[in-house]
Amino acid sequence: MAKHGKKYRQVCEKLDRSKAYELVEALKLVKETSYSKFAGSVDLAINLGVDPRHADQNVRGATPLPHGLGKQVRIVVFAKGQKAVEAKEAGVDFVGADDLAEKIQGGWLDFDQVIATPDMMAVVGKLGRVLGPRGLMPNPKLGTVTFEVENAINELKAGRAEFRVDKAGIVHTIVGKVSMETEKLAANVNAVIDALLKAKPSSSKGTYLKKIALSATMGPGVSVDPIPFR
Repeated sequence: MAKHGKKYRQVCEKLDRSKAYELVEALKLVKETSYSKFAGSVDLAINLGVDPRHADQNVRGATPLPHGLGKQVRIVVFAKGQKAVEAKEAGVDFVGADDLAEKIQGGWLDFDQVIATPDMMAVVGKLGRVLGPRGLMPNPKLGTVTFEVENAINELKAGRAEFRVDKAGIVHTIVGKVSMETEKLAANVNAVIDALLKAKPSSSKGTYLKKIALSATMGPGVSVDPIPFR
């Protein structure tokens, strides 16, 4: 197992590893223990009481964040005709169809989100091997396959969290930047947890929110007390 560096060990001294902190206190510690020279992200990890092997317990979704992600989101849109005009007027970075697909197949990936109108999915589907592994494939469940192009663009620009439970039953998502105010980060975390509670499968038994942790891009994990959210 790789040994942690000196900076990591130093910031860990500020934590009580046996304690699960109240949300605001945990976020303050995340900010204090972030040791990157850049404005790192704040990552949220939640262990859910689900079995992802069952399709009806494969929790997935997205939710707007009240205070955004603290960064500019670069968006491309697959659309044609009037919907392409709408996307351009909404100020997206790149709008296209087959030409956009060729650009991406050529190796261009300078964007964070992809929106597509339903009639363009035959074109987008050919990019599955490129977009899929990067989590960029448009999906109706996430609101990124839609004819409501302007609404989708505005929501993505405002900032939102996307979540999908992994094989271990854990959801990972970003809730903002370390540089954001603690209260704003707390509101974002609450928005994600509310969305997860609404997405709870009816077949999930026992404790749903099992463990919650927060961390900076470069920093130790800080346990959050899950009881107030249950």
